[in-house]
Amino acid sequence: MRSLYLLVFTAGLVTLGMELSAARLLEPAFGNSQIVWAAIIGLILLSLSVGAWLGGRLADRHPRREALELTLTIAALGVALIPLTSAPVLRLASHGMASFAADLLLGALLAVGLLFAGPAILLGAATPWAVRIAMSEQEKTFAADERGLSTTLHRRSPLAHLGRTAGRLSAVATAGSLIGAFLPVLWLIPTFGTRWTFYLLAATLLAVIALSARRRSRWLALAALLGVLAAAWWQPQGVRAAWDDGRSGEILYEDESAFNYIAVRRWGNERHLKLNDGVGIHSVYHPDALLSQGIWDYFLLAPLFRKEPPRSLLLVGAAAGTVAGLYTTIYGDIPIVGVELDPDILRVGEQWFGATWPNYTPVAADGRRWLAQQADYVQFDVIAVDAYRPPYIPFHLTTVEFFALVRDHLTEDGVVAVNVGRTDANYALVDAMAATLQEVFPSVFVIDEPGPPATLANSLVIATKAPTTLEHFRAAVAALPETAPDEWIAFAQQAAVHARMAAPPPTAPIFTDDRSQVEQIVHSLILDFLLAR
Repeated sequence: MRSLYLLVFTAGLVTLGMELSAARLLEPAFGNSQIVWAAIIGLILLSLSVGAWLGGRLADRHPRREALELTLTIAALGVALIPLTSAPVLRLASHGMASFAADLLLGALLAVGLLFAGPAILLGAATPWAVRIAMSEQEKTFAADERGLSTTLHRRSPLAHLGRTAGRLSAVATAGSLIGAFLPVLWLIPTFGTRWTFYLLAATLLAVIALSARRRSRWLALAALLGVLAAAWWQPQGVRAAWDDGRSGEILYEDESAFNYIAVRRWGNERHLKLNDGVGIHSVYHPDALLSQGIWDYFLLAPLFRKEPPRSLLLVGAAAGTVAGLYTTIYGDIPIVGVELDPDILRVGEQWFGATWPNYTPVAADGRRWLAQQADYVQFDVIAVDAYRPPYIPFHLTTVEFFALVRDHLTEDGVVAVNVGRTDANYALVDAMAATLQEVFPSVFVIDEPGPPATLANSLVIATKAPTTLEHFRAAVAALPETAPDEWIAFAQQAAVHARMAAPPPTAPIFTDDRSQVEQIVHSLILDFLLAR
């Protein structure tokens, strides 16, 4: 019986471990949002319910350990096949996200669902099957030991302990699931990576089967275990092989951190930081150019809404330090704090993006939590929020409560600037962010970055702690000193043409910690874009 309990425990561990690892595997292609988590959890629960039904039927027909062990061996092989077979699916999804192709995205979602549904169904069959096997084994023991003692049959029959047996096996399976919920997050993925996590989960289940099974099942499980390890070792090393087609520049560096797949790519002297899906660029490095030729340059405009040049800057979502480098170049060696959730990205910034300026202090932390931990006297002239992952913004960095915290850490003439995604026709997220900022700040402006039509674009939403006007900003642009770099002056004058007072419609939602519809708006943005094509 102990081996049966161990088998059920391991099946539960692998089930939840696969679910948590599935989220990490899909995140590069589909993003990390509530809808992705809902899809994963719903798929796993549906598969487990089908597995429980199937396990009950199969258990009545084949109440033997060998049958269960064979089923779980197949399930383990299915878990191991996920990273091997997911490469073309994730590549398809990545291209679909890049081009907003609904057919590619839906096809990829269906294929991914099939990848996880098969192993989950077989794993879900373990507990009801184990209950039936336990009762069958107890019946055999009872019949052998109590043959002829019919007066005690009802009192001592295994049926009298059916509830207790089922409860114990369910509890053991749940305990395994509890371990499986934390093991990938706290150890396996950070230590071995997502791909190897699936292999190790499959290998663990196969090892338990090999240790507890009878001769025929044992040799089959051992052969499967060796096959999984060989496949894991044979598959091309590096997470790039999982989805990347290699058409986005020469890779200088790639790794998988606790939070992201990180890649540094090069075209000539230009370098890009790409995370996960590879669709968005999170930092650029132009050693031979003054500006970045991207949305990062627009953050340089925020201080022009002030009366004086900036004396300090806080970056929430510093990435590899592009904005910090631009501010150092244009505004001098002012103190800059860059808060970035992923410490590995900060190290990449130092190594590949020249983020070693003496005035720059990188901090590995969640931006909102870090700001909340600072004393009230810790204030900044400019706070730039670029914790942006196309096409999403973390909801807790979009709310009235967050911007009230930002306001408390701005100087009297301070400015906050937020990078917000849009299309050339849908400004719903820009309007919602502007409406939310208007709840906290007296003056809110929008500067649209011109870009190619029919694609994702960016706007910078700027709010000031002291009331100001668009005319003041344009006057500040016109008054840039002649000693300033010509490239900077030309950019500021061109960008000023696209600046406007924020005028969100009355129906624009206001985001709060209790209700922030960021993902819902982004999904409607994508849907509108698809329907317009």
